[in-house]
Amino acid sequence: MNTHEKDSPPEHSPSETPPPPHDSHSTFDQGLSLSPETQLHRGLKSRHIQFLALGGAIGTGLFVGSGAILREVGPLPLWLGYLSMMGVVLCVMNIIAEMSTYLPLKGITLPYFTARYVDESLAFAAGWNYWYAYSVLVAAEATAGGILLDYWKTAVPNWVWVLIILVVILVLNIIAVGVFGEAEFWFASIKFLTIMGLIIVGIVIMCGGGPNKDAIGFRYWNDPGAFNEFIVPGSAGRFLAYWNAFIKAGFSFITSPELIGLAAGEAVAPRRNLPKAARRFLWRLAVFYGVSSLIVGCLVPYTNERLLSNEGNANASPWVIGIENAGIGVLSHIINAAILTSAWSAGNAFLYSGSRVLFSMAQHGHAPKIFGKTTRRGVPWVAVLATWLFGCLAFLNASSSGAQVFAWLMNLSTISGYVAWIVVMITYLRFRKAMVFKGLLDTLPFRTPLQPYLTWFTLGVVTLLTLTNGFPIFTAKLWDVKNFLAAYITLPAFALLYLGHKLVKRGPWVRPVEEVDVLTGKKEMDDLTAADVDPVPKNVLQRVWFWIA
Repeated sequence: MNTHEKDSPPEHSPSETPPPPHDSHSTFDQGLSLSPETQLHRGLKSRHIQFLALGGAIGTGLFVGSGAILREVGPLPLWLGYLSMMGVVLCVMNIIAEMSTYLPLKGITLPYFTARYVDESLAFAAGWNYWYAYSVLVAAEATAGGILLDYWKTAVPNWVWVLIILVVILVLNIIAVGVFGEAEFWFASIKFLTIMGLIIVGIVIMCGGGPNKDAIGFRYWNDPGAFNEFIVPGSAGRFLAYWNAFIKAGFSFITSPELIGLAAGEAVAPRRNLPKAARRFLWRLAVFYGVSSLIVGCLVPYTNERLLSNEGNANASPWVIGIENAGIGVLSHIINAAILTSAWSAGNAFLYSGSRVLFSMAQHGHAPKIFGKTTRRGVPWVAVLATWLFGCLAFLNASSSGAQVFAWLMNLSTISGYVAWIVVMITYLRFRKAMVFKGLLDTLPFRTPLQPYLTWFTLGVVTLLTLTNGFPIFTAKLWDVKNFLAAYITLPAFALLYLGHKLVKRGPWVRPVEEVDVLTGKKEMDDLTAADVDPVPKNVLQRVWFWIA
C-alpha cells in the first residue's frame, strides 16, 4: 500500500537537520538501550502477529454483542454500525503500522511514540489508560467465559470457571512469547473456522436449505422492519438507531489495532511482517464482521423474545436463535463452545497487551521499575502478574449478575479505547508533521493513502463517538447513575492523569516540531531490515501459505 504524495518542500534536508536537543522533561529516551536482562525477545512470526490482532478483535462482541445491538436498533443499523466502525479501524490500523514499521524498537508501545512525538504528560496518561483498558478487557472476557460455561448448567460455581479461565490465560502468557503466539494462533484459528462455518450455514438457511425448507432471505427486513427506531420516532429515531449501533460496535474493535504496534518489538523481521499484517487485517474483518453482521440480521427478527432476554450465553446469540428456528437444534452447544474459545483467545491477547504497556512504562519511568523485570525468555513476568491480578475484577460476578458486570466492564473499556484512539491519531499527525519538516517522509518503509486527511476526518468522528458514548442515558426513561459513570468516568480520570503529570513536570504543552526526534533508533532498524532475507517458497503449497500467513 505504499503511495507517493506531494508534500510541501522540507525546510531542512536530512543532512542539515541537527540532532534534537536534549529534553530535560523527557525520560523516554532512556528506554532505547535496554540491558539483556530487561529485553523482550523477537519470537512472534507473521502469522502470530496477524492472528493476535484479529484474535483481539474477534471476541464475544461478534457472537453475542451483535444480538444486543440487533435487539435495540434492528438489522440495518447493526450492519451499518459495523461497517462504519471498520472504516475507523482501517485508519487507526494504518497509522499505527506506519509508525511501528518505521521504528519497531524492542519494548516500544504507542505511549512511547506519544512521548517522543507529542508530549510526555500525554504519554503518561495514555499509558495508564491503555493498561487500565486492557486489564478491564481481561476481566470482561473472563466474565463472559464464566457466563458461557454456565450455559451447560453444571454444579460448578461460576467463580471456579472464571478462575480456570484466568489461570490458563496466565500460564500461556508467562511461559514465553513464542508459546503465547502459538496458542493465540490456534485459538484464533478455531474462531475463524467457526465464523466461516456460521456464515455458510446462514447463507444456506437464507436460501431455504435448512430442514424446514423456509427461504427467509431478507424477510425480516420487511417485517418487523430494517429499523427499530431508537428513543424517538421517525427519521430522527432511525438516525439515533444507527448512531447507537456505531458507538456500540466499538466494543468489538477497541484496542485491537494497537496489538500490531505492541507486537512490533517482539516481531521477527518487523518491517516485512507488520505491513503484511496491517494490509490483511481489514479484508479479514470485512468478512468476519461485514458479512456476518449482515447475515445475522437476516436470520432472526429484532422482536424475537429470546433476543429480548438478558441471558449472557448462546441462548441470546442471534446465530443460535436463527439456526434453531431453521430446525437445526444441535448446533447451540457447538456455537457456545466456539464463543467460549473466542472469549479465552481475546482475554489471552489483552493480557499480553496490558503487560507490555506496563513493562514499557516501567522502562521509561512512568511506572515502578519492578514491572520492567523479565524472565530468561524475555517475558515481563511482573507486569503480566500485575495485569492479571487487575483482571480478577471478573470475580465481581460472584456477588452480582455476570451479564450486568460484563455490561459495566464493556462500557468502561469502550470509552477508554476511544480516548486511546484519539491520542494515537494526535501522535501520528505530529509524527507526520516532523517527518515532512525534516524531509524524511519518503523514507517511510510503509505508507498509506489519503494521509493526513483521513486521520483528521477520523479524529473528528471518534471525538464525537467519545462525547456521545452514553447519549441514551440523558433521556428521562433511560437515566441511570451507574451507567452514566461507566460511560464517562474515564474522561475526568484521563484528564487528572494528564494535568497532574503536567503540573509536576511542567514544560510546553506540545513538543515543538523542530525538537521531535524521528532519527534515534532508525539506523539500528535499517540495519535489522538489511539483514532480513525474505523467505522463498519451495513449492506451490508454501507459496499459498506465505500468501495467507
